[in-house]
Amino acid sequence: MDSAPLSHASPAAPAAPAAPAAPAAPASPASLVRAFHLAFGLDARTVPTEVSPELAAHRGELLAEEAAEVAEVSVTGPLDRLAHELADVVYVAYGTALVHGIDLDEVIAEVHRANMTKLGPDGRAVRRADGKVLKGDHYRAPDVGAILRRQGWGPAAV
Repeated sequence: MDSAPLSHASPAAPAAPAAPAAPAAPASPASLVRAFHLAFGLDARTVPTEVSPELAAHRGELLAEEAAEVAEVSVTGPLDRLAHELADVVYVAYGTALVHGIDLDEVIAEVHRANMTKLGPDGRAVRRADGKVLKGDHYRAPDVGAILRRQGWGPAAV
């Protein structure tokens, strides 16, 4: 006969179901565009660099094409096409930054910082009649050059 003491503890409760895993954060536009450029053998620099006039002109043409499509569909719609064209502008802008070796996320953060200084000390914005937010007395321009220098850029001597 077994002489082990009897336990009065209740049987173990079933384990609670595991919490669902948090969805993975979507990849950043910069990483998505980098993957595209690498997959298709397109320029992908890691340090801010002046590129050839031909390549710079080509990237400018691509951006102008996409901006024209946004301008057109902004008026004619439909909304899903506008969303698509806006995404194309962002995609090509990030691609252009990548071709030049610019970390555009850092530049955007600096421009955002500057834009937020358009608010006056009372927290109000000065606006044009059409609603555009204007630069007030407290506006402090972005220092994009400092961002690029931090990324490794040395501007060409003039």
